[in-house]
Amino acid sequence: MKKRISVVFISLITIITVLCGCVSGVKSDNETVSNESSSMIENGSALKHDLKLIVTSDIHAGVEDNFTLPYVYELRKKYDDEGNYTLLIDNGDLLQGGLLSSESKGEDLIDIMNTAGYDIMTMGNHDFDYGMEQFLKNASKLKNPYISCNFNKQGELVFEPYIFKEYDGVKFAFIGITTPETFTTSHPIFFQDDKGDIIYDFYQGNDGNKLYSKIQETVDDVKEKGADYVIAVAHVGAKETSVPYRYNDIISNVSGIDVFLDGHSHDHDQVTMKDKADEDVFRMGVGTKLSSIGVVTFTTKGEIKHELLTYEKETYDTEIAKIDNVVSKLIDEKNAKIGDKMNTVIGKTDFDLVINDPNAKDSAGKPIRIVRRMETNLGVLIADAFKEKAGADIGLMNGGGVRENIESGEITAKDVKSVLPFDNTVCLLEVTGQQILDAMEWGCHVTPAESGGFPQVSGITFELDTSIKDPCQKDANGICIGINGERRVKNLKINGDPVVLDKKYKLATLPYLYLDHGDGYTAFDDCNVLEIAISEDYYLLVSDYIKENLNGVIPEKYSDVYGEERIKIS
Repeated sequence: MKKRISVVFISLITIITVLCGCVSGVKSDNETVSNESSSMIENGSALKHDLKLIVTSDIHAGVEDNFTLPYVYELRKKYDDEGNYTLLIDNGDLLQGGLLSSESKGEDLIDIMNTAGYDIMTMGNHDFDYGMEQFLKNASKLKNPYISCNFNKQGELVFEPYIFKEYDGVKFAFIGITTPETFTTSHPIFFQDDKGDIIYDFYQGNDGNKLYSKIQETVDDVKEKGADYVIAVAHVGAKETSVPYRYNDIISNVSGIDVFLDGHSHDHDQVTMKDKADEDVFRMGVGTKLSSIGVVTFTTKGEIKHELLTYEKETYDTEIAKIDNVVSKLIDEKNAKIGDKMNTVIGKTDFDLVINDPNAKDSAGKPIRIVRRMETNLGVLIADAFKEKAGADIGLMNGGGVRENIESGEITAKDVKSVLPFDNTVCLLEVTGQQILDAMEWGCHVTPAESGGFPQVSGITFELDTSIKDPCQKDANGICIGINGERRVKNLKINGDPVVLDKKYKLATLPYLYLDHGDGYTAFDDCNVLEIAISEDYYLLVSDYIKENLNGVIPEKYSDVYGEERIKIS
């Protein structure tokens, strides 16, 4: 392992208490909760020991990052030794983002999570990124299956919608929720049959009401079965572009949830808000790659307390020690399988190649991701690699697919694979100028907000006027279905010349964007496919560009982290 952290309980952010009552005389499957038991819950004396929910989310294969998963395992042991009941919970997006995942298509990560002892998990959008067949194979290997009340195949839920845990007669119901954005933020083709018909969905559409109704139905079901507390284990997030599927959209349209554990947007927000019945609901975000660990405590006094354990490198490096447990041993074993090939040096750079703004932080002091809203030097380098290695006029990479920074110094194959961890190739298409113009309009349609479809480009320049209202239209699945009204993309040029709408151009991009309607792109429908796979893996193509075309040295032209003004945003 790169690092192992000693078991130190990190002092934290605020503890907020929410009192939670319980209805007497509610029937469960096999018993009736007595008035005495209900009173005990209300008076806080039913639980004999505190119950601690230990929460992670959006690990993205970063089991050795920040707190590390071996630390999470030790933290739980610490709580157990103190006499608490404990549950280990993850909110999804585990199976994508690093070599341990990409080299095994997620299977090694499933083994690690099983060994770490996770009790409850829901899936995130990126857990589908190796295809439906592989996703279901991975899911079948979980010791404790996924829960999701809205992921279904032709109307039938794929997994159980909830799970009950009972302590001292107190019933806790955990409900899984997966964002309907999954359809476009993974690969739309994964949710279709061989004829192209959609057979898997997430109760999307109808302005969110289909999803709200399904969640309310599930809450009512667990209440009828005797749930004293209802906890959502969700992957929906807080991004403005996720309307109407954000946590606040759901909470304000549903009643009966006590705690909303959430992922997807990588935020650390701790929010208490009113539900549809004007009752308080606490929502917890825990960031990404184990940058934070959430702890929600149901106390013997009937309180709900929460705290966010936040890892700070400068503060806690002095606390780092070797943890030697079953999780660390398994991670070492899995890493050993990858071998030396990933440590091969392919080049060097005198400056950072970025997806995050090096000069700005958010309110929590975390880096602000910019690759999904503006040009970056790493984004354009990848687009250049596509263009040059394919012999194309244009290179296009979606910002959401660029996953890690590359720090100054030597560049290894592992670094490039971490940047481009998906199972992708590069294809060569023949497209019209009109298709390029439409694609850029869609790719930038929510800018300056984040979008995984934001275009990192090569061979193209244009201006983007964000003061103009977005003219793009989309269906319930987030797929572009038309562009009506004044366009925001202006003065588009291809290799210095104004675009000619009926002219044919060669475009190097991902099959994800043209074949699978990834990120909602439809501009390239019915284009002529010149070559379906330029290389066996797009990370190898970019590695070869660095080694061969750049002679192993990233040139000064890429030194500005904000790119070369290929896209001028106003």
